[in-house]
Amino acid sequence: MTETYKNTLLIAQVAFEKLTYGLATGEWEQFLDMLTDDFTFWFPLGEFHGLNQGKDRAREFFQYVSEAYSEGLSITSLDHITSNETTVVFEFRDEGPMWGKTYKNRVAISLDVRGDKVCAYREYLGSDGKSN
Repeated sequence: MTETYKNTLLIAQVAFEKLTYGLATGEWEQFLDMLTDDFTFWFPLGEFHGLNQGKDRAREFFQYVSEAYSEGLSITSLDHITSNETTVVFEFRDEGPMWGKTYKNRVAISLDVRGDKVCAYREYLGSDGKSN
């Protein structure tokens, strides 16, 4: 395992912990501080569907997430982590009330790492909220 590979995995794991904290609490600054200035993210649905650019747009997105899950969203299991020299994919299950209704899903997020920052995020939703 190369030093670059180890660094990528470590930075992504720290970012995932900060993302998990943001989902649970609505406090995003620690995660946002880990993003590069030219950060991009891709989301599959809604107002943020497609490619989005910049930390300001990311701040808007994660604020929206906190509004949707005003009581917090919990990661209930981390099922798989897959990585290479630049990218780490986390597959997990989450649940919590979304707009006051029961929500649970299987999700995969991909984090691209450059240096000691996350430069890209992609999210993929897995189920219809009815399966484990």
